[in-house]
Amino acid sequence: MGKLGFRVLLPVLSLITVSLFAGGCLNATQSTMTKPAPAESVDARLVTANTGLGFNLFAELNKRDPGQNILISPASVSIALAMTYNGADGETKEAMARTLGLQGMSMEELNRANAGLKTILENPDPEVKLTIANSIWAREGIDFKPEFMQRNRDYYTAEVETLDFSHPGASDTINKWVKKNTGGKIDKIVERIDGDILILINAVYFKGDWADKFDKSETRDGLFNLPDGTQKKHPLMSRTGRYGYYQGDNFQAVRIPYGSKRVSMYVFLPVRESSLVEFSRSLSAENWEKWMPRFTETTVHLVLPRFKFAYEVSLNDTLKALGMEIAFDSEQADFGNMCPIPPVPVVYINEVKHKTFIDVNEEGTEAAAATSVELKCAGIPQVTDMVVDRPFFFAIRDDQTGTILFMGSVLEPQT
Repeated sequence: MGKLGFRVLLPVLSLITVSLFAGGCLNATQSTMTKPAPAESVDARLVTANTGLGFNLFAELNKRDPGQNILISPASVSIALAMTYNGADGETKEAMARTLGLQGMSMEELNRANAGLKTILENPDPEVKLTIANSIWAREGIDFKPEFMQRNRDYYTAEVETLDFSHPGASDTINKWVKKNTGGKIDKIVERIDGDILILINAVYFKGDWADKFDKSETRDGLFNLPDGTQKKHPLMSRTGRYGYYQGDNFQAVRIPYGSKRVSMYVFLPVRESSLVEFSRSLSAENWEKWMPRFTETTVHLVLPRFKFAYEVSLNDTLKALGMEIAFDSEQADFGNMCPIPPVPVVYINEVKHKTFIDVNEEGTEAAAATSVELKCAGIPQVTDMVVDRPFFFAIRDDQTGTILFMGSVLEPQT
């Protein structure tokens, strides 16, 4: 992974921005549940919750991955965990609500708010493409509450599929869905299915042209200062124009709009006497909300590096640190609203995996994210794949005496 010294965050916020900081077995019967009507506005409580989660995640990952580029999509993580939250109960539900910032919102309010947010976010203008897709993949033969599945269908437009998780091609099927719904930028989120009973996935894809594009002929190789004090030659785009601009106590910030200027990238540059590490200490949802109204139209000569990178992380430790540890506990997790298999075994989150991609150039920005929540059941034995599809050795042994009766190898099976 390249080390350009960036920390990048892709949240969905009150201004609907893309932000850059630089320096069981499914019941076939459909529920009669009423589908949500299209929303004309976003529930501010959900926006606040998603913003808070984004900055909390970023702060934790910043501590865990010092010196590395970071790229997360709080929108993707929030939606994937909201789908999962619909199956939580008891202390697990309370812990997830605290971590996700959902206290004070009923399940119905949360689901309707997410449905409305998705409707409003997608296709914000002709020059910007933004898609949000959800899916649920269930192990064949496991019973899940139909109400849980139907809520995710109705409010999150989740595609629900039953798969034979023991089949070697099961992970490929899921990964093809991810690749399709991230514009081909993320081709794999599930490495292998090992004892999982349910996998919930969110995919976000963004592609936007700048409202005012950079002239490629103005791009020059310049020196980018790295955190260790060295410099690296790198393509720097440049343009002079009217931008939203804000001068903070120890940073400059600029808003770079896409398309019809509803969606923007925000770039925060610490002053030379400071550093990105110091600036990151001031990053919080509260400060973000204070900064947003302070941008004013200013003529700015903007020089911005062209960059592209991918990032992936397991969010298990991060979410545990933020208060969701019980959801990962194979003895105490409570997802009783999801999977009531008698006798009720413990269903728990095995892994929350997050993968992202971004490409910023003279034309605009392309970005993608995928989040998977893999759940296991303590009452179901682990399944390990072994596909004998290549030359192998074999032996026939009398296990009482230890006598080997036959042994051999097969390079080409015959029938």
